[in-house]
Amino acid sequence: MNPLHAKSYADQAVQRTVEIVENARLAKDTYRVRFKAPEIARRIVPGQFLMLRITDLNDPLIGRPLALYDTVVEADGRPEAVDVVYLVKGKLTSRLWQMQAGQRVDVWGPLGNGFCQEPGTRGQEPGARNSTTHHSPLTTHSYPPIPTEHLIMVAGGIGQTPFLALAQEALHRKRYGEPPRDMPRARRVTLCYGARTAEYLACVEDFQRLGVEIRLATDDGSLGHHGLVTDLLQQCLAEHHGRPHIVCCGPEPMMAAAAKIAHEARIPCQVSLETPMACGVGICFTCVAKIRQPDGSWDYKRTCVDGPVFDAELVEW
Repeated sequence: MNPLHAKSYADQAVQRTVEIVENARLAKDTYRVRFKAPEIARRIVPGQFLMLRITDLNDPLIGRPLALYDTVVEADGRPEAVDVVYLVKGKLTSRLWQMQAGQRVDVWGPLGNGFCQEPGTRGQEPGARNSTTHHSPLTTHSYPPIPTEHLIMVAGGIGQTPFLALAQEALHRKRYGEPPRDMPRARRVTLCYGARTAEYLACVEDFQRLGVEIRLATDDGSLGHHGLVTDLLQQCLAEHHGRPHIVCCGPEPMMAAAAKIAHEARIPCQVSLETPMACGVGICFTCVAKIRQPDGSWDYKRTCVDGPVFDAELVEW
């Protein structure tokens, strides 16, 4: 068995130079860029990402990983374009936000795994550790489908970006992938979303239009709960709105705290790691994370191909 094998290896990814359709400001230092990429739009699923770099620009030379926000579907039902949301931080995004419709960028994807990629048994009860006999080094991809009761999405900073597509899929508003994934419908979807201050909260209206319950937190108390987004998670769990399933994305300390809450409550939790990446296709090994193995030890796994979605129980925080 090849120890470097990963089910989400980039064999099926495509690389294209594509045209920007729109580059819109959403909140402070936060933008949504849309570009025509039919092949990626057809294949990508919630939780996957793509790599983006500015065409003919050598500084920065490497691309930047950006999670799927949504796909744009033509009148005939064909996915035609991809939306990603980014925070202006660093050389690439400092140039990207200034680009206009008609300019071109290089993209390659879809990359990584997605949320609930392999419907079926989880292999261990929530909170249990190392109780499963695994038949593959890819122990982090065997997730159950989204539950039919309560999906809780926990986002910090720019971590809300992978969740719009997931919410649409969970509410049966839209299907993703080729062939389209068939996911169970969630009866309730909640977004617990935290940011430094209200001016950084982005995309809230998009979630509200879907009927997602929104709970906001800010560090400075300028909007919503004055405190941590994990406080909102605990409040949500205390209300007992049916069998919950947690997904989480954002700063690592926040995800670690959410994972701890999920573990203590014996609730399934998936996390989408934001480990910095250079290649996105598993070559450079710059994005490794410590992932627990069946024997209780840990090993480095590449976030770009073994993730970015992992079972929170398996991450060595």
